[in-house]
Amino acid sequence: MLGVVAAFAAIGFVAVSAGPTGMALAAADDDAPASVSLYASSIVDAQSLVVAGEESTDAVDLDRDGYQVYVTPTPTPTPEPVAAAASAATVLYYSGGGSPAEWMAAAGIPESDWGYVDYIVGRESGWNPNATNRSSGACGLVQALPCSKVPGNGYDPVDNLRWANGYAVGRYGSWAGAYNFWINNHWW
Repeated sequence: MLGVVAAFAAIGFVAVSAGPTGMALAAADDDAPASVSLYASSIVDAQSLVVAGEESTDAVDLDRDGYQVYVTPTPTPTPEPVAAAASAATVLYYSGGGSPAEWMAAAGIPESDWGYVDYIVGRESGWNPNATNRSSGACGLVQALPCSKVPGNGYDPVDNLRWANGYAVGRYGSWAGAYNFWINNHWW
């Protein structure tokens, strides 16, 4: 049943859209050539104006010579080359040397806290400055998340430990507090 309704709808659509076009072509002037395109038959109407309500039914010719239709386009300026900016995917891994004691001293961590730092960093990254958590994106010695929160370079051990020192003292009150939290939760 649906097929029959669709067929009648298609036939009706063709009749409605082709009917007026066919009638317009059939009603063309007798002086017109036998083969007339739709454009050619409508151009006559587009180039003249009949004023409604006037006694004369003569078409008024529109003067197209009073203005210029073509405007010379302004050329598009050539784009300036953009310097290649460092993308977010560019990772500056640490390739320098040093020892954990040198890194902690340079980061300003008191020597009395080095045992706590050693415990946490040993479990977070194994003292690998280039450690990255593939699932979360945490990076560096203390696995800062996101890595971009570390001022400087998250993979630089001194930058990473300097940030971690502020984090441990700010969030847990001290490295001892951070250590106690890590012992109970296995994260910090």
